[in-house]
Amino acid sequence: MLFKLTGSSCSGKTTLARSVADRLQQVAVHDFDEVGVPERADRRWRHRMTELWVRRALKYQGRGIDLLLTGQSPLGEVLAAPSAPLLDGIAVCLIDVADEVRRDRLAVRDAGRWDAGAVNAFLGWAAWHRGHAHDPRHRPDAVTNDSWPEMVWHRWTGWTAEDPRWCTHLLDTTDQPLRKSVDQVQRWVTEQRDAHRTGQLPLSHRLARQIGPPR
Repeated sequence: MLFKLTGSSCSGKTTLARSVADRLQQVAVHDFDEVGVPERADRRWRHRMTELWVRRALKYQGRGIDLLLTGQSPLGEVLAAPSAPLLDGIAVCLIDVADEVRRDRLAVRDAGRWDAGAVNAFLGWAAWHRGHAHDPRHRPDAVTNDSWPEMVWHRWTGWTAEDPRWCTHLLDTTDQPLRKSVDQVQRWVTEQRDAHRTGQLPLSHRLARQIGPPR
């Protein structure tokens, strides 16, 4: 199955994934941007790469290995990827952090790279992630407008926040030690695996029936 750690920049996704990797058995850990990020990476590029990573997850799945993937694609983009229904299961966790912490991290990691407008865009994207995680009806246009034509948005755009399939776990790392956050990611993965094994995972091996067949 595919485990996705999502969120805006500097929330700690990659650090958490790397730190938890040695604790998990039969899980491959990758970062979305490993494939290389073009200078003018846009929404369509992210959508195409989301499909690429879903296909890589399927290759791992064929070998009995799960994929833990970090990146900024939210649940709606994962579900809309053409090959998503072929996955045995999908679980998404939003890694979040307070705005002031994100500002500080951006300043340290990318000193002088971003102006105030760019930083505010990162904060706005983080706020959108929070809304999207709670309710699929929250500004879907932020991902569906001017999208890669192969994306299958109708799989979820009719859902509501009450739909049990719309499930994104929230992990806020603000003011807590790295070890505690790593423990929480490990616990989340374990719980999702247990839910999948017992048939309780909201987005499980019945995906083809839940969201429709691949295009």
